[in-house]
Amino acid sequence: MTARRIKLSAEDQSRLDELRRERPAHLTHPAVRRAGRAQRIADAVTALIGSWRFIVIQSVLLALWIAANVIAYANAWDPYPFILLNLLLSFQAAYTAPIIMMSQNRQAELDRRHAEHDYRVNVKAELEIEALHAKLDALREQEILRLLQLVERLSGVGGAEAPR
Repeated sequence: MTARRIKLSAEDQSRLDELRRERPAHLTHPAVRRAGRAQRIADAVTALIGSWRFIVIQSVLLALWIAANVIAYANAWDPYPFILLNLLLSFQAAYTAPIIMMSQNRQAELDRRHAEHDYRVNVKAELEIEALHAKLDALREQEILRLLQLVERLSGVGGAEAPR
């Protein structure tokens, strides 16, 4: 009996070699490391607008605006139905929606790159584990062959004298 070597397929071996050279666990994509000024502004605006602090402040300002215009009914700068307030809120929505979308698109791109990076690291880990299993299986087979040869020698099969 001879030891049979279990190897990765040629495709898996070339992929593993490529990933070993690339070292995906040590890479960070440039887009992940730094964002442009506009992207940082979009992220800051999104963080502000998407917070309870913003909701509370805006609600208080809206309540004050409405209260001031209801109390000063005769001298109100924006009487009921608060058309100026609606205009201001429309402007706010018109500008914040695209800014939020820019931030979400950037985050989606970062998430996609992170997922791709994680996938490459996982593929490398899987191939490395398969290679280690193949090496362990080969070593186990060699050990079994060596033990079989020793048992054959000890049992006297083949006319060889048992070692002392």
